[in-house]
Amino acid sequence: TPPAHVHEPKPISVRIAAVQYLLRPIHDWSGFENQVRFVMKAAGDYKPQFVLLPEIFTTQLLSFMDTTDLYQAVRNMNDYTARYIELFKELAIEWKVHVIGGSHPTICDGKLLNTAYMFTPEGKVFTQDKIHLTRWEKEKWKGDPGHNLQVFDTPHGRIAILICYDIEFPELARKVSEQGVDIIFVPSCTDDKQGFLRVRYCCHARAIENQVYVAVTGTVGNLPVEGLGQHFGQAAILTPSDFAFARDGIA
Repeated sequence: TPPAHVHEPKPISVRIAAVQYLLRPIHDWSGFENQVRFVMKAAGDYKPQFVLLPEIFTTQLLSFMDTTDLYQAVRNMNDYTARYIELFKELAIEWKVHVIGGSHPTICDGKLLNTAYMFTPEGKVFTQDKIHLTRWEKEKWKGDPGHNLQVFDTPHGRIAILICYDIEFPELARKVSEQGVDIIFVPSCTDDKQGFLRVRYCCHARAIENQVYVAVTGTVGNLPVEGLGQHFGQAAILTPSDFAFARDGIA
């Protein structure tokens, strides 16, 4: 029996497409758009209610940008924010899905945020900033942390988005779970197996602690950009390890 302040998992029925996105060099925006459209068609044909993409998968754009000055390069990615938003708004409407569009480096009020975007089938856009930054984000990108935690109501359950490192802090998952969240989405980006497994184990711990579902996915592949030379990830949909679920808690 879960603690009194944690709700029982609801008998919801949803299909989630967790996209293990392959980062590979591209030559222009159309290369990115073509790959995204291909992925969305592959996912959309299975008629999911949610499509989840990885953290900062839009760094694929850096493969055709000037990255001599990495600090400036990641800020120049903000020039593509409007095109990114319009692309995913269109795709969410076309495929009638909620898209957690990974995350994208976004400048807001002069601050560089690692922002996750959620696109609805009705064309609405919601955001969740990453709260805990890694050393790389703080020291190399000189990024800024977010400070607000959101929950989102959908026809398929109440959801939250915790970006990669954020799932490693139990307080955040507990806070959204106390607000009745059914599914926590974790877009992630890790460069080695240790980093991936830290996120993966914490995802499952949060599922068990809070009696919620956790969907996680990450980037794979590599880019000729400092810090993005290798990626290790594996998509998963995790459940509390209890009698109602698969024995290993992996859906």
